[in-house]
Amino acid sequence: MFTRTSPSTGPNSPRVTGFYDPDTGSVQYVAVDEATKKAALIDVVLDFDPAHGRTRTDSAQVVLDYVRDEGLTVEWVLDTHPHADHMMASAWLKEQTGAPNAIGEKVRDIAELWTEFYNVPGAFDVDRDFDRLFADGDSFKLGTLDVQVMLSPGHTLGSITYVMGDAAFVHDTFMHVDAGTTRADFPGGSSADLYASLMAILALPDDTRLFVGHDYPPVGDRTDPAWEATVAEHRANNKHLGGGVSEADFRELRDARDATLKLPDRMLYALQVNLRGGRLAPAEDDGHHYFKIPANKF
Repeated sequence: MFTRTSPSTGPNSPRVTGFYDPDTGSVQYVAVDEATKKAALIDVVLDFDPAHGRTRTDSAQVVLDYVRDEGLTVEWVLDTHPHADHMMASAWLKEQTGAPNAIGEKVRDIAELWTEFYNVPGAFDVDRDFDRLFADGDSFKLGTLDVQVMLSPGHTLGSITYVMGDAAFVHDTFMHVDAGTTRADFPGGSSADLYASLMAILALPDDTRLFVGHDYPPVGDRTDPAWEATVAEHRANNKHLGGGVSEADFRELRDARDATLKLPDRMLYALQVNLRGGRLAPAEDDGHHYFKIPANKF
């Protein structure tokens, strides 16, 4: 697994290590308060093989091995939104570490949408499956670090950003500078909301390190995945927004691009797991778990 560490720049600045999952193009993060060695695990992947309907914890175990080797204590298991392209390892990580798991409170609304798509009344209980549901403007501690929560809708209606000093985990809003931004065409998504979220993130201090949720190399001459750039770098050079692109021009570009994209191949599997906090549906009378996939709805 490809990894890279962004060191702390001083007080109120976390050390951030990213772990790249090539199967889904996802970046998983460990954010560390150097003063206390407390860690937050952010958007960690539960591996899934669509051809065989099989889950594994290999990627999440790599993250836990890093935690152990670095002598860290996991204080939070965090997700930014119910991912469409990978399953979240939240429930398994909570079991392994004892740390509380959290996501945004508007995931309740996403659960209502997908309850109808899957026709599974009562199947999703976000309050049951997450220990903390953050609202826009909430704050909490990671060791000595202050963490602020920003609602960042657009990709989903319930996506949130975690701001830890000079680091912000901006998930599926920005891509890397040379790739632009992410799609806004999923149910509950909106290119108008996404633009507003991007502008709010760009209002953070110039030296804020933005850590994105995905990369899909090769991009141009770049073959390695990349996931970190500053607010100033995005404001000046982001492929979709750099130099002050207007909302109208951004939405025209984003909507046209989204109209050409297929659904992620794991999406209909992943959401029914992620809306249970990373758990499969309850086992049936034969002891096995089953996925429910809607036909001809998308």
